[in-house]
Amino acid sequence: MFQKAQKAADYIRSKASLTPDLAIVLGSGLGALAESMKERSVIPYADIPGFPRSSVEGHAAKLVIGRLGKKAVAMMQGRFHYYEGFTMRELTFPIYVLRALGVSDLIVTNACGGINETFHPGDLMLIEDHINLSGQNPLIGDNDERFGPRFPDMTEVYDKALTDTAEKIARQLSVPIKRGVYAFFTGPCYETAAEIRAYKVLGADAIGMSTVPEATVAHYLGMRVLGIACITNMATGIAKTKHSHKEVLSVAKSGSENFINLIYEIVQD
Repeated sequence: MFQKAQKAADYIRSKASLTPDLAIVLGSGLGALAESMKERSVIPYADIPGFPRSSVEGHAAKLVIGRLGKKAVAMMQGRFHYYEGFTMRELTFPIYVLRALGVSDLIVTNACGGINETFHPGDLMLIEDHINLSGQNPLIGDNDERFGPRFPDMTEVYDKALTDTAEKIARQLSVPIKRGVYAFFTGPCYETAAEIRAYKVLGADAIGMSTVPEATVAHYLGMRVLGIACITNMATGIAKTKHSHKEVLSVAKSGSENFINLIYEIVQD
């Protein structure tokens, strides 16, 4: 894994004119932010050695490195999911590569369902903690101490200082912002009403099919992590209609202006 990550990072360096120290993983329907960058280098995932290939609608499958305001940033325009058949190591491989590039801070975003009934579709939620409901962990297997310790501490996966800063900036921009716990399950089917009742008892405020593997690996690698979830629908049993991926993309797109403004100011700060 170490050699593979270095090889992929070397390839990216050969194609990009900027060296980022911050990266953003853009979730479903949130890829428009990458289009606003200057001095862009666009690298298809298919060209990067070792990268998986995703086919999920709403994920452009490109690594974009450029300048967002005054900051050099790498953006993953699309991510990989466990439900696509990838192993946990495969779907988190890009995080190892970003670290090999020198990235020290990661903003990870997603589109998800709301469990907390004070939330509404279109709300943004800062992730304070997570619950891994998948029964899988991306760190299972041989450990390379060059990456991180065998038994990493998970007390503060989502950096509190970054989370507080993001909340402060959201208030300055008058962007409504929530805080909460994100629950990760594998998908690809949406959850049942009974599952949502159980997850609510466990303390989950939102639920989705991504983010936790990437955040876990990033924290293990010594990166600071900021998690922001876009509530695109209310979860099963709370929502009055059936779910569809088309609905998720539509709500994510409609709420993208607040998301883009917030991310831009966080990056500048």
